Amino acid sequence: METKNTGSAQHIFPRDWRKRYPVVERGEGVYLWDKDGQRYMDGAGGAAVVTVGHGNRGVIQAISSQAEKVCFPYIGNFLSQAQIELADRVISFSPPGMSRVYFVSGGSEATEVAIKIARQYYLLQGKERKVNIISRWLSYHGATLGALSLSGHIQRRKDYLPYLTDSPHIPPPYCYRCPFELSYPACHIRCAEELERTIKEIGADHIAAFIAEPIIGNAAGAVVPPAEYYPIVRETCDKYDILLILDEVITGFGRTGKNFAIDHWGVYPDVLIFGKGVSSGYAPLGGVAIHEKIFDVFFQSPSSGFFSGYTYSGNPLACSAGLAVLNYIDTHHLVEECARKGDYLWEQASRLKDLPLVGDVRGKGLFMGIELVSDREQKTPFPREMMAAETVKATAMEKGLLLMSGSGTADGVAGDHLVIAPPFTITTEELDLLLNLLESSLKEWWERYGKSYSK
Repeated sequence: METKNTGSAQHIFPRDWRKRYPVVERGEGVYLWDKDGQRYMDGAGGAAVVTVGHGNRGVIQAISSQAEKVCFPYIGNFLSQAQIELADRVISFSPPGMSRVYFVSGGSEATEVAIKIARQYYLLQGKERKVNIISRWLSYHGATLGALSLSGHIQRRKDYLPYLTDSPHIPPPYCYRCPFELSYPACHIRCAEELERTIKEIGADHIAAFIAEPIIGNAAGAVVPPAEYYPIVRETCDKYDILLILDEVITGFGRTGKNFAIDHWGVYPDVLIFGKGVSSGYAPLGGVAIHEKIFDVFFQSPSSGFFSGYTYSGNPLACSAGLAVLNYIDTHHLVEECARKGDYLWEQASRLKDLPLVGDVRGKGLFMGIELVSDREQKTPFPREMMAAETVKATAMEKGLLLMSGSGTADGVAGDHLVIAPPFTITTEELDLLLNLLESSLKEWWERYGKSYSK
């Protein structure tokens, strides 16, 4: 299925050269319009980016006001007021103990900064051998090579394997397809115990950190771990002097109905990675917040004093956008609204579980994953060549609904899922429309493609 291209794009290197893209004209609230006047409901918030809606006048005004003052002071020479105030705002949203913030231009850069912080933290303590960072399969931490090395999404990694570092990975907390073929709670949270087993196997004095998405993002489609998982992980990290790095690029600043997704489990991170929703897509922005215990080591070490970063770190235009977004989220109580609207979304979405191609519906708040299967009883995935998630997404786009799609959910190659992550400003009436369009798209795809395959 192809989407139309309404303008010449002959010099663009596209994300997917098999597709033709419409040219976007404008956005307002939860909607986007292309140059032909076609309206699309942004049911995915772009890629779980848009939080305060498209065309937010307050954010636009904040960027304009900052642009009239200064757009680029080099971080090696200056701080900006927007950067200072945004750091305060980020800490006010963050779990207890978080102390300092380093801003970058997006989630991938933030992961790279987190890697460097973990390394430097232990170097300053004379623990040079603590190098490895454990991560999980079926995860995604960014497109840069360091971040991709930690990621556990096979399809995204495969072309670049010669350039990736050999980082240890453990199975994810994925109850629908338990990698140990166990059932909760009789499993005794084997997925969490796997972290300690791997630490012992490698040796704690060779491990710097464990990195995880509190709720797995588009690599697996909003997979939520068992309630005991993160308390066990936190205890394990403390036991072996290992930093807990949490990637909240997708889930941060309210999407799941809490300030950060980890707040659902009452656990604190040592390093918190954020991006996407912090600026609602109005400017490229991400960052890392660190616990006070980490900064104390940096600040008190006689050999410390310098951290190598990026040219655009703390850019005042981006920080002014982020500050306006977080102020808007706070003033309009959007974290609480995500929880309230999330309850409504989950209540209304229960009917999707009756569709023959829906195997699992999961997530929290305004972050929902839908796993597609050809046989619900056996949890059989569609063959990869059917591109089930991608073609359902294309069907929905034809109807005016934008979704995210993902693959590799079942075994790293086969397995399909969709993700819903609308702007926090979506109304309950708009959620009804979103679900109606989604249900219609799923039914149409099943009748057109899925039913004949399943027979």
